[in-house]
Amino acid sequence: MKPTTRMSGALCAVPLLAVVGSIGFTAPASAETLPEALARAYEGNPTLNAQRANTRATDEAVPQALSDYRPTVIGSADAGYVDTRIKRRQEGIRSINDSEVFSRSAGVTLNQNLFNGFQTKNNVKVAESSVLASRETLLNTEQNVLFDGVEAYMNVLRDFAIFDLRRNNVDLLGEELRATNERFQVGEVTRTDTALSESRLAGARSDLSVAEANLKASRAVYRQVIGNEPTKLFPGKPVDRLLPPNLDAALQVGFKEHPATRSAFHAVDAAAAQVRVAQGVLAPSVDLQGSVSTQRDDALGGGLSGEDYTNTFNGTVLTTLTVPIYQGGQEYSVIRQAKETLGQRRLEAEIVRDQVRAAIVSAWGALEGAKSQIIAAQAQVDAAQIALNGVREENRVGQRTTLDVLNFTQDLLDARVTLITAQRDRVVASYALLQAIGRLNVVQLNLKVATYDSRIHYDQVRDRWFGQRTPDGR
Repeated sequence: MKPTTRMSGALCAVPLLAVVGSIGFTAPASAETLPEALARAYEGNPTLNAQRANTRATDEAVPQALSDYRPTVIGSADAGYVDTRIKRRQEGIRSINDSEVFSRSAGVTLNQNLFNGFQTKNNVKVAESSVLASRETLLNTEQNVLFDGVEAYMNVLRDFAIFDLRRNNVDLLGEELRATNERFQVGEVTRTDTALSESRLAGARSDLSVAEANLKASRAVYRQVIGNEPTKLFPGKPVDRLLPPNLDAALQVGFKEHPATRSAFHAVDAAAAQVRVAQGVLAPSVDLQGSVSTQRDDALGGGLSGEDYTNTFNGTVLTTLTVPIYQGGQEYSVIRQAKETLGQRRLEAEIVRDQVRAAIVSAWGALEGAKSQIIAAQAQVDAAQIALNGVREENRVGQRTTLDVLNFTQDLLDARVTLITAQRDRVVASYALLQAIGRLNVVQLNLKVATYDSRIHYDQVRDRWFGQRTPDGR
């Protein structure tokens, strides 16, 4: 990011949220805001799009489970020559019968399960719970991507402001060195003073290089998350209006609405249905089978006469009852395994609740800390500015040394960097708390972007009996 103008010494003391958006921007109206950047990330972030594809793939588990309610139809056909030779010896007389037949047949078989211990019903419940869990995972991924976007956006603002401070500091120290050299020429200061100024200027240039490297890194992350290069950015603002009024309210919202929590409990539902699927293997099953077939055999002589033939037609309808008695104990092991998995999913759900609680408490504390840090950092900047002005006046009348001026200048610079960092942390902490309670999404943020609705694809594929193409035409 190459600004067209530089921050003056007076502007350096103004908070980041009030200044950064106007630094080097000749047309602020065309600058990108934080909501606009988040909307761009929501539309094009590859991580989020990959999770959407995974959710659509999970949707297909439901029609696969529903297929067990439907019949299966198999067609078959065959054709070929049958050559039969029979040799006989009866009362001393030998005879040979030779017949050659061209045979062809075709048939259709239909199978329909009537009862299988409710395995199909429970398999559908497993699939539906998996779909619901996948949707919540998608919402959680959306939260993570949007929060990454907030961090990337605010990091660029922070690192650009620090870079501009460092660059301005190099200019100021350069002027300080020139003034010190002039005073050295007339004997007002010693060589030690000029060496101190040169040392501080070299250190400032080194800090400027680090700040520039940090800015480049932040720009690269911004490009990765948001999808475009950061050029003109408005200052970011916290989202306090969307946050609960107190910690207890935040915990209640998080336990109820966080996607990770809801996904974990949908996984519990899927595991419970899987236990019933495994138990259904022990139940009797009833199947209906119907088949029709036709066969024609043409007798062949020296040539194809077509005069002697046989037509056969078969039609059957059978109902089959299958009662499992003992199958080596595998089915019992599968049931026990499914029950243990159910217990595991319940424990994992409790773990997720604890993780959500810890995240909310931590985010709440970080937000409160960031608010206090801004107040303290602003007071530090104001005090450091007053102290530096006083030291410079005292230096002019010989009551302070060059080292004092350089030290107080560094103190003011450090205070301004701390303030910039605190302002960045303040914005990020508010979004972190919104993420922790599960409300960091496009609906809550009211982003101007078309919302992805995972239910649309599910409704499109749930009851499809045929077709290889996906709803988007692939």
